[in-house]
Amino acid sequence: MRAAPGPQARLRLPYNAAMAVTFDGKLVVAISSRALFDFEEENRLFERDGDAAYMRLQLERLELAAKHGVAFPLVQKLLAFNTEDAHRVEVVILSKNDPVSGLRVFRSAKGAGLQLERGVFTRGRNAYHYLEALKANLFLSANEEDVRGALQAGFPAARVYPESASAAQNHADEVRIAFDGDAVLFSDEAEEVFRRDGLDAFQRHESEHALRPLPPGPFKPLLEALHRLQTAGAAVPMRIRTALVTARSAPAHERAVRTLMQWNVGVDEAMFLGGLEKGPILAAFSPDFYFDDQRGHVESAKKHVATGHVPFGVANRKLG
Repeated sequence: MRAAPGPQARLRLPYNAAMAVTFDGKLVVAISSRALFDFEEENRLFERDGDAAYMRLQLERLELAAKHGVAFPLVQKLLAFNTEDAHRVEVVILSKNDPVSGLRVFRSAKGAGLQLERGVFTRGRNAYHYLEALKANLFLSANEEDVRGALQAGFPAARVYPESASAAQNHADEVRIAFDGDAVLFSDEAEEVFRRDGLDAFQRHESEHALRPLPPGPFKPLLEALHRLQTAGAAVPMRIRTALVTARSAPAHERAVRTLMQWNVGVDEAMFLGGLEKGPILAAFSPDFYFDDQRGHVESAKKHVATGHVPFGVANRKLG
């Protein structure tokens, strides 16, 4: 007759029961495989020949490490905030790829030294439905439909431009992120006034409402999460630096600044450009990523820095 297990044996629980994982309090980035790695050649094959050909090519290239994509430097730097004592950042692959292609993603990540453990692969179905369960603070994808769905669901999201330039090498010890103001950090309330009534009316409106905080835009949760990470006092070699880069100018600048003060969330730098082209200014700041709602600014920015388009607000409403 077999003896009953002792106390120690009875305490040996499966990993998922003994060590429940939570993302509470962490900065959670959900990212598509095309944003993290350069799969543009594979994507062109998918668009031409369909998903079976795409899967076959990814399987053939399973041992071939993928080149770094536009968001790779950002992910690499954010993961540097994790230490043995504290896991502050979680990056999850959230992809419309199939699970077989997911094998190459994880192998490429491992080969590049990225500590990625989690992924969701939906084989063509919309992936943004998983953002709530993941408690995501940011979703980066090369697919605009997915990004629009995520924004409509209330998550900070941007369509990345794989051909964007990168400035991450200019500041190896800092994560630098730059945001447009209206329809990104703030709502598009003021932008609607500008488009409806013109610049003079916009300036007058913002001066008259300088003491009334702007409603939050889709990227306020990301700025708050970055602020928490920035003020955590972590003994890590990486720091965060944020910037507001906006077409606003005096006197409309005041409402933006006061809104951030009311939120109790600051930025390290603010550029009030009053219509100046944003690209050269962003080149000087050299962010790891810049987020803007207007395609014209995106086109200017992507020549200099990694850029994400935020298809939100009045500038991005589909007609008809």
